Amino acid sequence: MDFAFDARTEELRGTLLEFMDSHIYPAEPVFDEQLEQRTDPWSAPPIVDELKAEARKRGLWNFFLPGEHGAGLTNLQYAPLAEITGRSPHLAPIALNCAAPDTGNMEVLAMFGTEQQRKQWLQPLLDGEIRSAFAMTEPDVASSDARNISTSIKRDGDSYVINGRKFYITGAMNPKCQIFIVMGKTDPDAEPHRQQSQILVPRGTPGLTVERGMKVFGYDDSSHGGHAEVVFDNVRVPAENLIAEEGDGFAIAQARLGPGRIHHCMRSIGVAERAVEMMCRRTLGRSTFGRPIADQGVVQDWIAESRVRIEQLRLLVLKTAWLMDTVGNRGAHTEIQSIKIATPLTVEWILDKAIQAHGAGGLSQDFPLAEMWASIRTLRFADGPDEVHKRSLARRELRQYK
Repeated sequence: MDFAFDARTEELRGTLLEFMDSHIYPAEPVFDEQLEQRTDPWSAPPIVDELKAEARKRGLWNFFLPGEHGAGLTNLQYAPLAEITGRSPHLAPIALNCAAPDTGNMEVLAMFGTEQQRKQWLQPLLDGEIRSAFAMTEPDVASSDARNISTSIKRDGDSYVINGRKFYITGAMNPKCQIFIVMGKTDPDAEPHRQQSQILVPRGTPGLTVERGMKVFGYDDSSHGGHAEVVFDNVRVPAENLIAEEGDGFAIAQARLGPGRIHHCMRSIGVAERAVEMMCRRTLGRSTFGRPIADQGVVQDWIAESRVRIEQLRLLVLKTAWLMDTVGNRGAHTEIQSIKIATPLTVEWILDKAIQAHGAGGLSQDFPLAEMWASIRTLRFADGPDEVHKRSLARRELRQYK
């Protein structure tokens, strides 16, 4: 593995860093102010569309998606760019059209969609004209085991009829969310990993009800479309809305979640870097007991530990990206699970120290740290909880010695 970034990555990093300084960071207070002024509590502030236009003008667009549909970057090329966007997690990814859940949904449509599905839904997503949601998690079962999903998708002539309840469906509250990718069971009697399918359900389809927005540690996350509880009550869609074939849902989910996990981890390193920067500036600028807070041994320990942990984590994430490019997602399975376990725990620890260094201010809306902490803490559930990844990783390790 070559530790140097290639010429294209360096060029894009330079352009992106300039864009962060000239547009993203100055837009953060504007974004917060416009959040308070919205008439629709779930709509994106106007500054978002302005930033998207500026980013696209600079070629900073769809970095996450390889191949003909996206920017054509490898995972290793995208990793340092995603890290930079992670420094402003609620603004930069969406400005570059690289925000979840749209990224994963675009990957699904690019990999498995028909020409018609791509024309109708992928292209508007690629152009940043609409948003989307991925409806998998359910309130009445342990969704950490996707085989438990109980939503039914039944064939009825030239249609499918969907019944079920989903929750924590990210982005569903956003009025620009126009399409749901829904995972449910088409054949409950098939072998466990062939029971599930995925299907496209347009917003506004009769029987689809977005019941409520759901909070995360008290935050509504409306800045990126919120999370919703969604009911499907005899929702009927054309059979051609099925993605791939019946029984392919579990495999599609795995293909979608692999890149999604590493994208979260890349951005999270940027969150950690922003937290360390804030911790250093705060502790150098304030004094207690006659000395700068930065002179306290415990604070210096936090800063040193944070730097060591970030460097360790970055190397593991870059190795994982390199393996995904060279041997594929399956070949990088161990590393993907490793970073999914290590990243939220590491960044959560760093954010905790940065909050502590800020005193009561660290808990407030005056700094982004508390909201960052809440967001990072959710990653220990998103795309599979820690315990499921540890179970799988341990089994893989033990298999070598049986």
